[in-house]
Amino acid sequence: VQLQASGGGLVQAGGSLRLSCTASGDTFSRYAMAWFRQAPGMKREFVAAISQRGEPIYADSGKGRFTISRDNAKNTEYLQMNSLKPEDTGVYYCAANFIVRTSLAYDYWGQGTLVTVSS
Repeated sequence: VQLQASGGGLVQAGGSLRLSCTASGDTFSRYAMAWFRQAPGMKREFVAAISQRGEPIYADSGKGRFTISRDNAKNTEYLQMNSLKPEDTGVYYCAANFIVRTSLAYDYWGQGTLVTVSS
């Protein structure tokens, strides 16, 4: 499966962004989907995941502010990010796997989309 992430940009602290990740090449509903992010000089970290049945998992950093969702008819997953903070800045990557995980062990990755939150 191929993944294409989009929706990043520059936003002020307190603002919102919605990231999208569109899949192609295979049946989207077969995959658990996730978002990870990587800040400059930092390791890539888990943000959120959603199972094939639509059950979400969140890292503590995004609980109450981020919402992950998926639309199987559109082959797309989303990450709605509200109340953004400067520490949310980074490149956001979408990922797909047959098993939902919070680790980096995903088989397929998108190219990343940059989110910059100014203070």
